[in-house]
Amino acid sequence: MNVNQEKKQRMLSVLPLRGLVAFPEMLIHFDVGRAMSVKALETAMKDGQWIFLTAQKDLQTDVPEPDDLYEMGTICLVKQILRLPGDNIRVLVQGKQRARACSYEKGEKGSLRAVVETLEEIRPDGGIRRERAMVRTLQDRFEEYSSIGPRMSSDILIAVASGGDGGYLADYIAQNISVDFTIKQEILEERNVNRRLLRVIRLLDEEIELLSIEGEIQEQLKAALDKNQKDYYLREQIKVIQSELGEQDVLAEAESYRERIAALDLAEEHTEKLMKEVDRLSKMSGSSSEAGVIRTYLDTVLDLPWKKHTRLRYDVARAEKILDRDHYGLKKVKERILEFVAVKKLSPELKGQVLCLAGPPGVGKTSIARSIAEAMNRKYVRMSLGGVRDEADIRGHRKTYIGAMPGRIINALRQAGSSNPLILLDEIDKMSNDFRGDPASAMLEVLDIEQNNAFRDHYIELPVDLSDVLFVTTANDLTTVPRPLLDRMEVIELSSYTAEEKLHIAEEHLLPKQIKKHGLSKSTMQVRSETLRQVIEGYTREAGVRRLEQQLAKLCRKAAKKIVEGETKRVTIEPDALESYLGPVKFKKDHVSHQDEVGIVNGLAWTSVGGEMLEVEVAAVSGTGKIEVTGNLGKVMSESAKAAVTFVRARTEELQLEPDFYKNTDLHIHFPEAAIPKDGPSAGITMATAIISALTGIPVYHNVAMTGEVTLRGRVMPIGGLREKTMAAYRAGIETIIVPKENESDLEEVEQVVKDNVKFVLADHMDTVMQTALDFSRRPAPKHKKDTQTMPLTQTGAAESTLCQ
Repeated sequence: MNVNQEKKQRMLSVLPLRGLVAFPEMLIHFDVGRAMSVKALETAMKDGQWIFLTAQKDLQTDVPEPDDLYEMGTICLVKQILRLPGDNIRVLVQGKQRARACSYEKGEKGSLRAVVETLEEIRPDGGIRRERAMVRTLQDRFEEYSSIGPRMSSDILIAVASGGDGGYLADYIAQNISVDFTIKQEILEERNVNRRLLRVIRLLDEEIELLSIEGEIQEQLKAALDKNQKDYYLREQIKVIQSELGEQDVLAEAESYRERIAALDLAEEHTEKLMKEVDRLSKMSGSSSEAGVIRTYLDTVLDLPWKKHTRLRYDVARAEKILDRDHYGLKKVKERILEFVAVKKLSPELKGQVLCLAGPPGVGKTSIARSIAEAMNRKYVRMSLGGVRDEADIRGHRKTYIGAMPGRIINALRQAGSSNPLILLDEIDKMSNDFRGDPASAMLEVLDIEQNNAFRDHYIELPVDLSDVLFVTTANDLTTVPRPLLDRMEVIELSSYTAEEKLHIAEEHLLPKQIKKHGLSKSTMQVRSETLRQVIEGYTREAGVRRLEQQLAKLCRKAAKKIVEGETKRVTIEPDALESYLGPVKFKKDHVSHQDEVGIVNGLAWTSVGGEMLEVEVAAVSGTGKIEVTGNLGKVMSESAKAAVTFVRARTEELQLEPDFYKNTDLHIHFPEAAIPKDGPSAGITMATAIISALTGIPVYHNVAMTGEVTLRGRVMPIGGLREKTMAAYRAGIETIIVPKENESDLEEVEQVVKDNVKFVLADHMDTVMQTALDFSRRPAPKHKKDTQTMPLTQTGAAESTLCQ
């Protein structure tokens, strides 16, 4: 241990302290009133302001003797003396060093003087790290003490947090905490720094525990008030206030809710929850905001159709009649719905599947759902999901939030007033997500027939049975619907309408509806079938019939104006007069060449509004073997063009081409109407045929169209959208259509009018395509010197063509 052995002694005045302990390096102020203490101060001022402060053992002793004082004290320097009114004096001193009184002598007025010796602190050898650890522990304990104990000034908190010498920090904390002066005296007498730190840490632990116990006692005392007396007093006050304000009797209102709950005869969980809410309401003021929240909640829950349902009808013939009345065509959709009705008739307990009607806009998805509801005698509710981004829109908000409300599913049930309605979830592919949650994930439980019998809305907080609800969803693009959600639905594809179907829809549904809507009748307005066909082909280009209905409404408005103005009493719209009603034709017919040309082939394309003719042009010019593909093509179509070129190179000998044509001939493949983006593999055989025609000079039949994907070996692969493509070829006057052999089964869906007027060639190899589309009899003579003869393509091992009339 490091101990300074040099002891300095000096004679100083002694000032006894009552209930105080002075520590070295600390400022302390106190009031002095006893004569001996005043005399000690006067003597100290003569001794250079030095004084010895020590605590007296008994606070009741007015004139202490040396035996009444503690031996250990502190040498201090008097900094300031302030005389107060009366005989009191306020003193400010600064502690300097620990000291021990060796001997005493008495002075005037009972004052004491003592020979004191200074004492040095003891620091154990090698204890620096331990001292630092104890300083950190002491800081943590003091922070905890200050958080639950008496409020400390910011200066004290900052001084302790700053740390510093361990002995000084222990003295500083002991000086500033509220403990008995005898404990402080023990800390003052401890010269060993480490033991003093440990003593202060233990002291803080004891104080923290005592303060915690005091806090618990205070809480218990506060809770020990007579609750019954307090409640009685408050209830009496409430009664008086309600009487003065003329408010309704809350107790009577609560009793009314209890009767409604009992009448519903709900499950035990539901009844218990609702009764608790009613009990809360009965104890509240009728005008409080919380009472309003409870009333809204109870009204919402009790208005739900817990045990209300419509009597379902499973008459297949009636359902078929309703579907045929409201919609033309859509055979697959109607067949699936009738199957659903038939199964429900045989097994009424079977929970309803979730149907998803997918297709382009305007094909009648929403109206089909309304017809299904009518056919099955279900209440119909439409719920639009377009733009929904918040999960709370589906599950509702917690009723603790201001303005909370149930989700759209619960609102749909309330609107229907039935527990077994048909809920149409319109535009389910338009949902999105953001920081407020993913509504598509919330829909997983709603559309899962295995678990939606206990759907919990955040607002209702009670399980609601959705298993009897028939959910029908609609979507334009299934690729944007999350896969887990899509797996819960049975998808029914609705394809676009053909021109023939649109004509029937216009004659049977749209035109009569618009004539009636505009105050006309069949006797005052007539539109010929030829006129309707021209409206469909020249003024609309869509998958559905929404735009067509708008054009028919425009015709009705023009006719109504003529009749009202007295210009005529009956309006008959002829095809020749159509431009005077609707303006110039907006959509021209697909351009088809009327003569066989080299390098030009009629292709077929599918779009969201139906099929279209897609002409492919290829030019072969002298160059360095570059291949240029233009026409705003997508990646798939560009790769298909490269595959077609490679196939032609592989058939150089059979086609009697120059062996190095790919080195000295540039090929430019172009798709007209470059402003329209194009993609897909179905133009493969079209491009291959055009390339062969451009390189060989063989013309292509102008009355032949084709669609199919080509491989490097010349195989013709299947494609989609055959029904729409063949209708486009029929409209353009095509006589022969080449389709992949693997699409043979799809010919059943082709319109009968197309089958009656177009010949189909089923091809499984490019040889069949070339035989059908190219006029080899008009092939120019070869330009190279080698004497070659045209090799019949049927001898190359390719399959013979198959005709389907």
